[in-house]
Amino acid sequence: MGQIRPMSPNFKARSAGAFYVLSVAVAVMAEFFVRGGFGLIGVFVPVLAYAAVTVLLYQIFRPVQRTIALIAAACGLVGLVFETLRWLPRHGSVAMVLHGGYCLLIGWLMVRSDLLPRVLGALMIFAGLIWLIDLSPLLVRGLSPYNTALGLFGEGLPMLWLLGMGIRTERRKLAVAAAQECL
Repeated sequence: MGQIRPMSPNFKARSAGAFYVLSVAVAVMAEFFVRGGFGLIGVFVPVLAYAAVTVLLYQIFRPVQRTIALIAAACGLVGLVFETLRWLPRHGSVAMVLHGGYCLLIGWLMVRSDLLPRVLGALMIFAGLIWLIDLSPLLVRGLSPYNTALGLFGEGLPMLWLLGMGIRTERRKLAVAAAQECL
């Protein structure tokens, strides 16, 4: 019997970018164009697609710093659960705050790893800071829709890069080798 080959890091990176585009596209269509018409599809497809992004990015960045990658993935996945439940205590979005933490950590891993241009990691960190604005519902109301546009810009550019360009695989090999030497 033939063995199943594991996915290459570049395939994972491009898949993460594709799932991100799917997640955002379905969420935007459900929110703005077919409000209420998508029903459960408008909620679950974006959440499941972003869960795939989270798992794939964890796998890519785990060799860079395993603990930070794991904390980022936990923030991302727990935030997605809250998003699915639409839990909004005191009209604040716990999901977006957790997503902000996720973006901060993934951005830090992007900068640290050099698997992508560092400016893309900085943009992801910027997006994380924008999403943390959800700690203050009053501030969100005052800045909306600009905060959303800036957050999507900061998060979207690195994801589009992953979709189109992938990662620098030779640098990933060095990061994996360095991580194994530390063990």
